[in-house]
Amino acid sequence: MKTVNLMVAGLVAMPMAAQAQTEISWWHAMTGANSEVVEKIAADFNASQSDYVVKPVFKGTYPETLNAGIAAFRAGQAPDIIQVFDVGTGVMMGAQGAIKPVAEVLTEAGFAFDKSQYLPGIVGYYSSPEGEMLSFPYNSSSPILYYNKDIFEKAGLDVDNPPKTWAEVWAAARQIKSSGAATCGYTSTWLTWIHTENFAAWNNVSWASNENGLAGTPELAVDGPLFVKHFQEIADLAKEGVFVYGGRTSEAKQNFTSGECGILTESSGGLGDIVKAGINYGIGQLPYDETAEGAPQNTTPGGASLWVMGGKSDEVYKGVGTFFNYLSQTDVQEFLHQESGYLPVTMAAYEATKASGFYETNPAREVPITQMMGKEPTENSKGVRAPNLPQIRDILNEEFEKMLAGQQTAQEALTAATTRGNAAIKEATGG
Repeated sequence: MKTVNLMVAGLVAMPMAAQAQTEISWWHAMTGANSEVVEKIAADFNASQSDYVVKPVFKGTYPETLNAGIAAFRAGQAPDIIQVFDVGTGVMMGAQGAIKPVAEVLTEAGFAFDKSQYLPGIVGYYSSPEGEMLSFPYNSSSPILYYNKDIFEKAGLDVDNPPKTWAEVWAAARQIKSSGAATCGYTSTWLTWIHTENFAAWNNVSWASNENGLAGTPELAVDGPLFVKHFQEIADLAKEGVFVYGGRTSEAKQNFTSGECGILTESSGGLGDIVKAGINYGIGQLPYDETAEGAPQNTTPGGASLWVMGGKSDEVYKGVGTFFNYLSQTDVQEFLHQESGYLPVTMAAYEATKASGFYETNPAREVPITQMMGKEPTENSKGVRAPNLPQIRDILNEEFEKMLAGQQTAQEALTAATTRGNAAIKEATGG
């Protein structure tokens, strides 16, 4: 009888113990190896304490995850944490009451929050104009230059000295083409992200008014003189057959990994596919325009961040704060950075990775970090915000494609894109 009573007592105690743990839902868009990193980080956090259980849930692609989050919020069933890609940052910033700033979550959970511990370029992108960090930068990347060392050698170029300015890129690309070392000198992924948004930040010129949209509804400024100069040079290269257009997102990476093109600008997150291709590649920083005053400034991150949804209990917020504090720990950030190829969030993780000798054997991993760390972000280089950014990117791509087909000049393309883009912003804001 005594044994039975003990068993009953034990069975009764079990659900009570389970209820003591607060569940934290985490919707994400990571696939493959990056999904495995998400699962391991959550499992390690869960094993590190007994108060909270983080439960990752894959919700599809970046746009699918954002749309699922919006629908869930409207239905009153939003997750506690949601991963949102950089293009959706403006959407989340404008969702008053739908989110709770991560700086607030950490502070209220009892953790001393010091944004100087985080990489400045990343913090600036995910902060309000007043400097409050709104979301946790989970996976960040930066555009860099890749070049084929074998093609460089055949073309008579210095394999140990990648081009640093756009003028040097154009010259090297023309030499590659004219020497017969490759059929294409230069290609690029993401013309919008790399050649407008990051071009603006890196060269410290305005992408749009109101601090590129961070301080209010923006009006595009991508028809400015430096943009026109840059895109006319790309259009001229395309006419000569020196520049080859691959597509609107990351398609051009194939033009590089196949050996067709000698130079590529692409996300640092594309490194894995380039390594897998087995080509003899080198890495350089994102080129800048030597005529731009103060360039290079700093690049802005791509990738995604973790947003905390509003309307949750104090206990859930304490759990989220505890989890984000765990994510900020140096060893966790080292693991995330080294396994996934994304940037470390904290300065401590960067310094620890550097001290370990990791960058000596993986030099490409440091370039995107130093691009964000060189200078304090300016009003032109904290990033871009627009209520209709995905549509604005589509508009820009449409006009670029007409330009590259020889149907219009760079000035005509950028003027049209600015007019159409501003109309899309007004439509989204009811203006």
